[in-house]
Amino acid sequence: MRSLGTRRVTLAAGVATVAVIALAGCSAGQVAETALLKTPISGLNTQSPDGKLLIRNLQVIYNDPEGYPANGDAALEVALFNQSTDEMTVLISSRPLQDEQAGIVSARQIGLDGGPAAGRPSANPEPTGGSSDSPDEVGGSNEQNTGVEQPSTPPSLPSAPSIAPTATLQPARITIPPLSSVTYLPEDDSKLVAAGLSDELVPGHSLSLVFEVSGQAQPIELTAPFAVPLSPASRAPGETGEEHE
Repeated sequence: MRSLGTRRVTLAAGVATVAVIALAGCSAGQVAETALLKTPISGLNTQSPDGKLLIRNLQVIYNDPEGYPANGDAALEVALFNQSTDEMTVLISSRPLQDEQAGIVSARQIGLDGGPAAGRPSANPEPTGGSSDSPDEVGGSNEQNTGVEQPSTPPSLPSAPSIAPTATLQPARITIPPLSSVTYLPEDDSKLVAAGLSDELVPGHSLSLVFEVSGQAQPIELTAPFAVPLSPASRAPGETGEEHE
């Protein structure tokens, strides 16, 4: 027959074992849930009020911590999805906001640099790249809606592409076939460029853009954020003679 003290020791050991198993189970659940998390995308996701045009991962491509200088040119990244059964024309421009806000820059011109890339029809569009000019009338809407989940594009690369002189840019008038998409990425031959920046465009600032869409009465006014780098900037070495504790 066990003494009262022995039974108490045995009971305490059993409680401790149950607690360890429970903690191990919780830890395993947290690891499995964390493994399902995806890398966030810093670009803006929105759409036209009627849902026919989806704008995905709109952002200024990261170049370096100093950003782009005033009067300089900045490369943009965006994916446009035509969800309708009709051809769509999108004209992208920039203009200062009516109520000027600190950190929001405009550009003299939004243009295309380089040759067009081929697009691909798709019932569930995925970005493929491409652009072309079209004489169609364009318009848009200033209502922004970010509550709809749609396919996203890969995050931007840490280095910005080279940009040709402003004189070579063509107007950013983009034709999207029915149920298709066009995408502008840093590594593409055809690039979307903001030329003649009104002020320096640095990380933390954004670019004022206007999307005019065929068949829409009002333009869509947006601000494209500056992309977040995929890796931190390198730190400068310490100065000569720097004292260390």
